[in-house]
Formats: sequence, structure tokens, C-alpha cells
Amino acid sequence: MSREIVNIQVGRAGNQVGEAFWKMLLAEHGLDDAGMYIGNDPQQIARASVYFTQVDSSGPTKYVPRSVQVDLESGVCNRLRSGPLGQLFRPDTYFTSDSGAGNNWAKGYYTEGAELIDGILDIVRRQSEATEALQGFQIIHSLGGGTGAGLGSLLLSKLREEYPDRMLSTFSILPAPNVSETVVEPYNSLLSVHQLVDNCDLTICIDNEALYDIAVRTLKIKSPAYKDLNQLIAKVMCGVSTSLRFPGQLNGDLRKLGMNLVPFPRLHFLIPSFAPFYDPKARTFQRFSVSELTSSLFEKKNLLVASDPRFGRYLTAACIFRGKVSSHEESSVAQLQRKNSNLFVEWIPDNVSVSLCSVPPVGQPQAAVALANSTCMQELFKRNLDQFALMFKRRAFLHWYTGEGMDIMEFTEAESNTQDLISEYQQYQEATAEEEEVEADSEQ
Repeated sequence: MSREIVNIQVGRAGNQVGEAFWKMLLAEHGLDDAGMYIGNDPQQIARASVYFTQVDSSGPTKYVPRSVQVDLESGVCNRLRSGPLGQLFRPDTYFTSDSGAGNNWAKGYYTEGAELIDGILDIVRRQSEATEALQGFQIIHSLGGGTGAGLGSLLLSKLREEYPDRMLSTFSILPAPNVSETVVEPYNSLLSVHQLVDNCDLTICIDNEALYDIAVRTLKIKSPAYKDLNQLIAKVMCGVSTSLRFPGQLNGDLRKLGMNLVPFPRLHFLIPSFAPFYDPKARTFQRFSVSELTSSLFEKKNLLVASDPRFGRYLTAACIFRGKVSSHEESSVAQLQRKNSNLFVEWIPDNVSVSLCSVPPVGQPQAAVALANSTCMQELFKRNLDQFALMFKRRAFLHWYTGEGMDIMEFTEAESNTQDLISEYQQYQEATAEEEEVEADSEQ
């Protein structure tokens, strides 16, 4: 019996990343674009039901994604329907409207989104009732726009109400420091972070600038398109769920990840990294040992978020190795911790968990994915907060939000919640094992 995950992709970015994710998932499970099995290894479909529902109506078995595609404008979903994956998704799992959220968080959360949320939840309910042991939900969205941020946040809070005991993980595309899409990004993303802090179990953060850097510097793509960036996100997304979908010596799942990665409920924002990234032309010259893979997972240039882990400390981390990796290779993680002990907090002794999976990604002999919970995440929130504060001080653009029925108090709350989050990160970064003992002794 497999533990199923329901995928929900919201907004333009969510659906485009989702498309790349499903393409990669099909390749890993030996399925064609219509969901028919064309592989030659029974291991490929043994646990395909984590993300796919099997339909045996007439003829060969068809694997249909357990996914919901949501957008407030129909453009991207129409492209999905008419694109190469048009035959893959169930027609009744698309939910679009024609109004659009116009980059306005309040439209997605209060007006347009609130009108449509019941219809979306019906589709989610249908998908989740057909499962045997639902593990949880993963939501793909960006925090800069209106639909992904506003409607995505509303969906999270409704799912939290309806399925309080299921894991809720999100792949959230944060505004990049220098690559800005819209002017009101700081508002939308801070209002979303305010919701994510309370309503989510794992938030895997990604930003476009880090993806651009990897594409240009490492993969040597001169002018990367979104398609190239989405490919990088899909690699991490497939890596995170590997041990649910394929057998391995040390397995992990969403709940185990949450258990090992989140020491405090509010600090569940994770930094993903992937190795090896390399220029396709130089592929024949590459050979990675496990210790090299491990060390490159913790290097700044392999992170999918523009922050520098040397300016923070790792609270926890999880490494997922794929391919031929023997279980004694775990020592490479311990070695890395010993060498860089100042980067890991000392009050969580074994703070890196390891999963091993014997099936590598398509076209690679070995790969590794890491999710790190580091205090350097505060950089991201600080950057966002500064931009937010500059505009909010002058009340710029606020009439668009209050016009949709929002209260200015919500902006103030979101601001102070993010400030609290930053100071929590700072507090745990500076905490040492000795301090607490001294306090405890003095109390006695």
C-alpha cells in the first residue's frame, strides 16, 4: 500500500512548474505523455500510485495524475490541455475562471478566490476520497502574484481546516532580490508568508534568481527561459518524493521529513539544493563520488534560494541520495558536519538525516537532493520586509487591496509576524548548548 499525495498547482507559475514536474515524473515511472506504461522495469510502476490513480476501464492500464490545476485565468490551463500532456489529466480536475486576479493578493484571497474555493475543494475532496492512505497535499505556487499567493493561501487555510492531520507541503516560488516580476510583489509575498507560517507543515522555498545563476553559471545556458528554470525545480520536487515512490535501504516520506526537519513549528521554511548540476557538454568528464555530492549539496551555488548558508547555522538538514550509494557512505555526511561544525547548531546533536534510494534520476547514474532548515532564511524575509516597509510607509498601492475589502490591520499584522519570525531565527542562531544549562543550574 502506498501513501498517496494529492498535487495542487495554483496560478500561472504553479501550473508551468507543475507541467515540468509531471513530465519528469512520467519519465521516471516509464510512462508516456498519455499515461500509458512503456517501460521495462516492474520497479517503475510498483509504487506509481503515490502520484497516479490507475484506471483500467478498457484496454491497457492508464495512469492518471492525482492532481488539481487551478488558475483564475484560463490561458495556462488551456495551454496544458492542448499541449503534449493534454491526454494525461482528468478533464474535471481543471478549475479556471476568466476574471483573473491581476497580481492582487486580496482578489485571490477574498473576492474572486473566495467565490470559487468551494468548487476547488470539491475536486480536491474527490481526489482524496479515492485514496487508500492519504499522506498529504503538495501545493505549487508563487508568492509574488495574485492567484498563486492569494488563492494559494486561502486553499492552504481551508485544507488545514478540513484535513488537520494530513501533511501540507508547499513548493513556494519567492520573489527574487534583483529579478522582479511585478511592483506589488513585496505586499503579496509578505501577506502569503503570514499565512504560510500558521497553515503549513513544510514550505520548500525557491527563487528565480538562484535558478538563473545555476542556469547561466553552471549549465552554461546564455539566456535561460522559464522552461529551463522549471526543469531545475522539477528535479528537486522529484527528489523529495523519491523514497515514497521507489524502494531503498533507508526510506523517508513527507511525515518523516517534517519530523526530522522542523524543530519548532513556525520555522518550517526549507532551502532545497540538488547535485550534480553540470554543463551537458561536459557530462562525459564528470564523475562524482558520494563525498563530493555531499559537499556540493551544502555549497551556495547549488542552492535554489538566493541566500548564503555561511551567514547562518543549520538547525537541521535531510539528504536524499539516489542511485548506487552504499549505506556506509552515510559517513560522508558525518565528515562534512565535523569539518564545518561551526555551521551546525550544537544543541541538536545528529541534525542531518539521510535517505537512500536505489533508483537514480533518468539519464544520471547518481544524484542527491538536500533540504536544509538554516537560520540564513532570515535574509530572505528581511529583504522582503524592507521592500514591504518602504511601500507601506507611504501607503502606496493600498487602495487596490482595501477596495477588495481588506483591512489595513492585516498588513500591519503580516509585518509584525514576519518581524517575529526573523527574531526567532536570530535567537536560535545565537543559542548555544551551554547557556541553557547555566540557566537551569541557577534555577535549582
